[in-house]
Amino acid sequence: MRLGKDTASLTNYGLSGTNGQPTPEPGMGVTLLHWTDRHAGTITRVSPSGKTLWFRNDREIRTDDNGMSECQQYRFEVDPDAPERKATLKTDGAWYVVQGPRLRLGERDAYYDFSF
Repeated sequence: MRLGKDTASLTNYGLSGTNGQPTPEPGMGVTLLHWTDRHAGTITRVSPSGKTLWFRNDREIRTDDNGMSECQQYRFEVDPDAPERKATLKTDGAWYVVQGPRLRLGERDAYYDFSF
């Protein structure tokens, strides 16, 4: 299988698909799908066409004591001071951050890959 140019993680690649993504709305959680890491954010506004959204990264607070482990748990807080970022819906049905990774709408998730 050939993964996308924007992710090397099978999990992130699967999450970046278009099936089951809800219609974006302000206050909805998002997950930024990086190469292998994931980061949480919150939608701040949506264009009238529904094809552009803006979001801010959330504060991610690790709540487990597992150290450098794949078993990670986080809680998230909206960060009103984070810079606003833009994402657009492409013809392939996926959301892409302008100069950044894909987005998964409707949920917040975080993961740090300690192997890099």
